[in-house]
Amino acid sequence: MLNIGAPPGELFADSQHDRWMRLAIEEAQIAASEDEVPVGAVVVAGGRVIASGHNQREQLQDPTAHAEMIALTQAASSLGSWRLEGCILYVTLEPCPMCAGGILQARVPAVVWGAADPKAGAVHSLYTLFEDRRLNHRVEHLGGVLADECGRLLSDFFRRKR
Repeated sequence: MLNIGAPPGELFADSQHDRWMRLAIEEAQIAASEDEVPVGAVVVAGGRVIASGHNQREQLQDPTAHAEMIALTQAASSLGSWRLEGCILYVTLEPCPMCAGGILQARVPAVVWGAADPKAGAVHSLYTLFEDRRLNHRVEHLGGVLADECGRLLSDFFRRKR
């Protein structure tokens, strides 16, 4: 597991990262069964899942229908606020620039992600948006949680597509 970003704080005191990531993996598996790129996400607040999502770009014909964006929208609805303070987002793939932007805009304080995304990752791989001092919000993040399993879902999906 990569411990990158800010040192783990109070939000990372939860030792159940594998548990929550497994729920995100279940969402990714649903995406795969719908012939969507298998990425899944869950939002946890107060020790419980308040939102979940998986990629639905093909199904909805919506370029913004990434797992993270769907989960953020559901979480905001669940909390009755666009400010997702006190939440942790778990996602099977390192967020892209769009999703990282949504996470920053929602004021999510912490993100745990699985597989790195060397082609579009905006947290560690290509960009480090969560640590950009020019922005008015920072996000603690932890990468590599169940990375092999998360990456295998993607590899298997694209191998079947070829």
